[in-house]
Formats: sequence, C-alpha cells, structure tokens
Amino acid sequence: MTLLTDTFTLNNGIKIPQVGFGTWEIPDGEEAYNSTKWALEAGYRHIDTALVYENEKSVGKAIKDSGIPRSEVFITTKQPAENKSYDQALKDFDQSLKNLGIDYVDLYLIHAPWPWDLAGKRYNQENLDVWKAFTEIYQSGRAKAVGVSNFDVIDLQNILDNSKLKPAVNQIQYYIGFTEPKISKFCKDNDILVEAYSPLATGKMLNNPQVKEIAAKYGVTTAQLALRFVLENGVLPLPRSTKKDHIVDNTNLNFQIDAEDLSTLNSLKDTASNMYHNETQG
Repeated sequence: MTLLTDTFTLNNGIKIPQVGFGTWEIPDGEEAYNSTKWALEAGYRHIDTALVYENEKSVGKAIKDSGIPRSEVFITTKQPAENKSYDQALKDFDQSLKNLGIDYVDLYLIHAPWPWDLAGKRYNQENLDVWKAFTEIYQSGRAKAVGVSNFDVIDLQNILDNSKLKPAVNQIQYYIGFTEPKISKFCKDNDILVEAYSPLATGKMLNNPQVKEIAAKYGVTTAQLALRFVLENGVLPLPRSTKKDHIVDNTNLNFQIDAEDLSTLNSLKDTASNMYHNETQG
C-alpha cells in the first residue's frame, strides 16, 4: 500500500483510494488517454471522470490498456446536471458504462443539484427522481456506491429526508482558503465523505505568498502542500494535470503538516480570489 492507495471507508463499507486523479477539461483522445495512462503508471488507482467531460472513452481505454485488474482501479463517473428525470438518469448511466467499456462503476454521482446555467435554483423533487434511479442502480450492483456533487446542505437534507439510501460522497470545490465549512461540517456529521475537486484552484492558488512560505518550510511544492492540506482535513483530493511531471509530482505527499501550520492554512481567506464559486456554496 502507498499513500495513493491508502483508503477512506465510505458509509456503506466500500474502500476508496484517498487520492484520485481528476479528468475535468482534459479533451477526449490522446490527452485524456495519456493523462490517465501516466496517472496509473504513477500509482493512482482512483480515476474520476463524467459523462459531460466527453472523455470517458479515452479514460476507459487507458484503464483497460494499463493491464491493471479492473478490481484494482476505482472508477467514478457522473450523471449530467442538466438531466433531472428518473428515465434519463438510467439512460445516462448506461451510456457511461458503454463509453468506459466496463460493466460497473465504483462510484456514481449526480453532477450537480441544478443545471449549470441555473445554479442555485431548487430542484428538490427532480433530484429525488434521479436519486430513485441511483438507488436502483446501486441495488443492482452496477455502482458499488452512489453520491452527489455540488450539493449544499439543503440539497443533501432533501435526500436524507426522503430516501433510505444515504449519499456516500459529496464532491465539492475545496482548496486552501475555500473549504465550504457549512457543507463540509454537515457531511462529516452525516458520515458523507467530502471529495475536493479543484484542490489546487485550477492552479490559481499556487503563487499565493502565504502558501508558498509554508511549502518552503517543508521543502515541497505549493501543489504538494495544497494536496496534503486536503488530506490532513480528512477530505479526498482530486488533482488533475496533462503534464507527466506534474502528475508524478502530485503523488509525493508523504509528509505531515504540523498542527500550527495546518491551523494557519485553515484560517486563510480565499487563496485564489479570482476563482468562480457558485452562489449556493461558500
């Protein structure tokens, strides 16, 4: 076992590698294939994609071509935020399985509680309709765990109040200075694992002087410190890159942040203030 393959345990008992490789905005074809291939070679065993990323085919091919047994790679994909019906959710899932070339996923997520151009609008009943489909998918064994992404406390409570099946994961934007404390606390209190997308704020926090100063103390890069920070907070980071050297560098997280520095990092205001945040989160 390595740090990359050490695991968190989801609320249904499933083990999930504690660091994942994200593929958002990596184009289908050579870039997605190579990035996934390099991540697997670097030791990642947790790959995160989505139907709307339009790169599932290349991601799936890279996983298959790696020769790593399917059971040793944790695969997450997501159901499009725009599709808010039971029937469409089932169709979307089947399409993702076909694209990836597999017969089950390890984790399936609702990508957002609202269509992206209507962020903040409530779709309580529609999300329950989609969750009904997710429940059936989970019960069929074709998804080993199911969860959500970008859900705030109200959205999460809606699921908890109206379903016996609790989301295993909530994947949210999370990085130094933007840790969505209300959502994060609610998830922790309800045994829902938080996953951090954009843990490097898409690179926009890497030159933050306060973060750089602390990283220098440990002899690590700002990216490595930022990822270790996420782990120290009990959250699962999903770094992404299309550069082989960065993919490898982001695996070197075998150090500890002392309590004082972790407290300082947790007290920082947004370290990438020009980042987009949807209005329901913060």
